Amino acid sequence: MTSVGRVFLVGAGPGDPDLLTLKAWRLLGSADALVYDRLVSPEILDLVPAGAARIDVGKQTGNHPVPQNEINDTLVRLARGGRKVVRLKGGDPFMFGRGGEEALALAEAGIPFEVVPGITSAQGTAARLKIPLTHRGIAGSVRYLTGHCRAGAALDFDWEGLSDPNTTLVIYMGLANIREITAQLMAHGLDPETPAMAVASATRPDQTQLVSTLGRLAAQARAADLNSPVLFIIGEVVRLAATLGTLSHAQGLDQMVAAE
Repeated sequence: MTSVGRVFLVGAGPGDPDLLTLKAWRLLGSADALVYDRLVSPEILDLVPAGAARIDVGKQTGNHPVPQNEINDTLVRLARGGRKVVRLKGGDPFMFGRGGEEALALAEAGIPFEVVPGITSAQGTAARLKIPLTHRGIAGSVRYLTGHCRAGAALDFDWEGLSDPNTTLVIYMGLANIREITAQLMAHGLDPETPAMAVASATRPDQTQLVSTLGRLAAQARAADLNSPVLFIIGEVVRLAATLGTLSHAQGLDQMVAAE
């Protein structure tokens, strides 16, 4: 009788393989089977042994070729076959990655599993651009939110709380709804001139960023035709990128600093 294997829900970080944890790196090198998302970079996939089974279950907006329940069933099936399974997710498995749903499915099926945290996309992006998400006297809190809901569901957020000028907002997967998000924030009192930024493919060689303001962000992000994944950062801390030397004045921060 084949003994039950084990599943590791592993965070791949924002894309740069140097940002993997040591534990994630070790697990990738010894996996029997890999179940991975679309946002995992090719450089990280190259760390998996050639003989390991690879199953792509990636999703993108409006296109979910492998439903979540099938992903859950795949993890259970592979583990019951005695395999060491790495379920690899961009960022952190428990940060907008449906890792909780998969953990519940594994627990219900009696499959041993472990969660290996990863550097979140927000942390990786902020570090690469040298933007502190909190900063004394500027931002006393930070809030992460997903920019989309289940199909057909409206965005139902605490807009009043999110519009606090002393809070940094980091929006995941918000490209399709960024116009509604920015409109709601302004309608609930957040200054249209609040610094804002869109970052595509953060920490990867093709990373691009757009510096803007809350009032202009949606139109400029659409005009820039950014490739997903796109992360949005909204808040006064964005101004610090000019002082810290991460972004050139040509990228729009000179106007922000001059306006202070």
